[in-house]
Amino acid sequence: MRDFLTFRRMLTPMLIQVIFWVGLVVCVLSGIVYMASGHGLLKGLQTIILGPILIRIICELVILFFRMNETLTDISNKS
Repeated sequence: MRDFLTFRRMLTPMLIQVIFWVGLVVCVLSGIVYMASGHGLLKGLQTIILGPILIRIICELVILFFRMNETLTDISNKS
């Protein structure tokens, strides 16, 4: 608890995982809506397939900054 209150433990990496799963569900539902509403089968399939991949890449890039911070903190503590 102390690490959380002194900002030694980051909350955002856990939050990013939740954002990924919400984004995944939104992409799949949006793709289904596109296909059902007549906007086109191809546009719906693109949303279902490419949407989660794009969201995953963005989330991984954000988490990368936190991993770099953790690694630099470990290096600093060892010195």
